[in-house]
Amino acid sequence: QVHLVESGGGLVQAGGSLRLSCAASGLSFNNYAMGWFRQASGKEREFVAAISRSGRSPDYAESVKGRFTISRDNAKNTVNLQMNSVKPEDTAVYYCAASPTIFGTGSSSSYNYWGQGTQVTVSS
Repeated sequence: QVHLVESGGGLVQAGGSLRLSCAASGLSFNNYAMGWFRQASGKEREFVAAISRSGRSPDYAESVKGRFTISRDNAKNTVNLQMNSVKPEDTAVYYCAASPTIFGTGSSSSYNYWGQGTQVTVSS
């Protein structure tokens, strides 16, 4: 059974940093691209960042480009999201997801597995 477990969420002040992690089990991790999505209260889930199987091809939503960095460790079956210069509009539940594609995409429909999410709250 596949499990994706996010951690690292919490409350942070605007301008601060937070590092999210996602631990994967039950799948051949290096055969999956990984992505981060988020969903703010009352809004639809949106793409944040994705990374290819090899980790060499990150992709970002325009809203986080230059502030967030996605990375993965295939030896540890983890994917991380380093969030810097956070803004109140980054407040959301953050989900990691696994896609059988080679390169991660911004389309949630290409992801087979999802974690339960971790809350990130940015105070102004």
